[in-house]
Amino acid sequence: MTETRELLTALREQRDTLRITLRGLADDQLAVRSTVSELTLGGIVNHLTRGERSWTHVLSSGTGGTPPGMFDMEQYETPPGATVTALLTAYEEAARATDDAVARVGLDRVVPLPEAPWEPGVVARRPVRWIVLRLLRETAQHAGHADIVREAIDGAGTTAQLGD
Repeated sequence: MTETRELLTALREQRDTLRITLRGLADDQLAVRSTVSELTLGGIVNHLTRGERSWTHVLSSGTGGTPPGMFDMEQYETPPGATVTALLTAYEEAARATDDAVARVGLDRVVPLPEAPWEPGVVARRPVRWIVLRLLRETAQHAGHADIVREAIDGAGTTAQLGD
């Protein structure tokens, strides 16, 4: 198995963990704040979807320009009228586009990253491998958040749903 396939498989496993967390969730539960955190399940999926799209844009454009909405805070919110099916479909489409872009560009290509608001004037350059590892970390972190949020909503933790 190639390194690209191994990394994308690990990322896909984390994406699958997030999807399992939403199994059986009602649409009206997407925006429930079940902990003291502002995080909701819909907001987590929305954020990860927009993150995948942003990084795919970075990979595909190669310009270092900031993708639209990459740093917007509303990405952490459940979109109005969102459904579980629509959010997961958008997430799966974004993930597929990321995987395709990584396979097309290759892990070793170095690309300019968007200038971050907290580091004005700094344009870092990183290999695509760095972007994949960042997505892997981000997805795993938020899959854990989602598990806690879901369990606080109705007791349905991800581990209990793995066999379903």
